[in-house]
Amino acid sequence: MPMGQNLTNPGLEALQALLYRLITAPEGVAAGLAAESASGPEMLEHLIESDDRLSATERLEIYANAYFYRILDCLKEDFPATLATLGPDDFHNLITAYLIEYPPTEPSISYAGRHLAEFLRHHSMRAMIERWPFIAELARLERTQIEVFHAAQAKALDAEAMRSISADDWPALAMRTHPALAIVDCERRVDELLREVEAAGGENDRPLGAPAHAPVSVLVWRQNSRVHYRALERPERAALEVASAGASFAAICETVVAASGEDDEIGLITPVALINRLLAGWLAEGLLVLADR
Repeated sequence: MPMGQNLTNPGLEALQALLYRLITAPEGVAAGLAAESASGPEMLEHLIESDDRLSATERLEIYANAYFYRILDCLKEDFPATLATLGPDDFHNLITAYLIEYPPTEPSISYAGRHLAEFLRHHSMRAMIERWPFIAELARLERTQIEVFHAAQAKALDAEAMRSISADDWPALAMRTHPALAIVDCERRVDELLREVEAAGGENDRPLGAPAHAPVSVLVWRQNSRVHYRALERPERAALEVASAGASFAAICETVVAASGEDDEIGLITPVALINRLLAGWLAEGLLVLADR
């Protein structure tokens, strides 16, 4: 309904759109209604019945508050480490500002927080970013867990399946990473902070320490309907990156060998031993699928 249009006799679609705008108005229902028409709150009396206890505006404000707090509660569940880091008051303020810029646009509430990490990178509340410079990375890691949980299904390649394939065919065997897998590159060890919050189970009242300022690539994957995450070694990260686009087993092995020569932390382990260790882990964790499936 265009601004200023008569509110007394809207059609069903226009009425739904109007109520949504009023419920989601950043400054509240009354301010939202004033922006719709110069007639102000009395116009709403034609749409919502009032009584001695509550005006039409106050009744609709109840729905507006419930709408916001329902989203807030869901985002608390989606971003528990972000919540634990900021505390309830700053988290509340963050979500208030976030929803003004990124109001939900999908029927499913699971999409409500998908832009939170991006919003944090450009957040106007600079004091929050200065105090917790890692908060955007932490939110991105938590959001990635949700996206991986909802990612597509696929039959993972396991050790038994590999044993059924002739060793002569292994070099040309086309593989790719499982669709329920993602790699998050971070400048700080937010994975350790997330694990600390998980271990506390929401019962830890002491302030959380800042994560170490050390670059890390975090693997996030789903297995048996559970989401896991862990830090990656450089050769493993490089190999999984190659596999993400589909690659032969030979190409994956070549990537491991090349990357291991650049990684001082690998130590004296031979390339063959490293490949065997990585492959065994990938098969056990269900990280790979055959590229033609």
